[in-house]
Amino acid sequence: MPDPAPLIQVDNLHTHYGESHILHGVSLTVEAGEIVTLLGRNGAGKTTMLKSIMGMVRRRSGSIRIGGQETIGLTSNRIARLGTALCPEERGVFSSLTVEENLLLPPVIAPGGLSMAELYEMFPNLWERRNTRQGTRLSGGEQQMLAIARILRTGARILLLDEPTEGLAPVIVEQIGRVILTLKQRGFTILLVEQNFHFASQLADRNYVMEDGVIVEMVRREEVDSKSGLLLEYLGI
Repeated sequence: MPDPAPLIQVDNLHTHYGESHILHGVSLTVEAGEIVTLLGRNGAGKTTMLKSIMGMVRRRSGSIRIGGQETIGLTSNRIARLGTALCPEERGVFSSLTVEENLLLPPVIAPGGLSMAELYEMFPNLWERRNTRQGTRLSGGEQQMLAIARILRTGARILLLDEPTEGLAPVIVEQIGRVILTLKQRGFTILLVEQNFHFASQLADRNYVMEDGVIVEMVRREEVDSKSGLLLEYLGI
């Protein structure tokens, strides 16, 4: 019996912003239940990769299949209804709404979304701040927790997380790491963009290293130590 197809399969993806050619024939796979990271310096094409999968960039060619369905040409809302959600680096918290109103805002696109009680159990800081109206009064870590919690209500099971630890205190980074591992245990599939290799390497089953819009290496968890020289070259760690 053949192995099941990857949950996300990207083949020979080219992406353009205007006249700029950003992704150059990128191919990658994410299996169901995996945590996979995209690593690389600023400008490597990592965020563009997530936006391309989510259908937020118009000029794409190649193939992107989610759950076996070709999504090149689909709109972002149709891709979302395949159970995929993007948590952007800028977080997108609505400052005029309370924490709880932010959580209630997204539409439920598929069964299986986490309940408010489950979200508050996972993010106790949000329970304490649930009636805080100005989203900008939340700390950076609280805003990141809110951004992640919000997509978990939708029913999406494929999570695209863009730099969730950027600019956060180490104690908050550890908390977000625990949440990501909990989500994996609950059957979520996660494609994670990170520059913090030490954070990513503790979570990921596999790491794709990007530079200048191409993938230069795929490093499995058990290969991290043996490929430290390559990681130093491309990531500066």
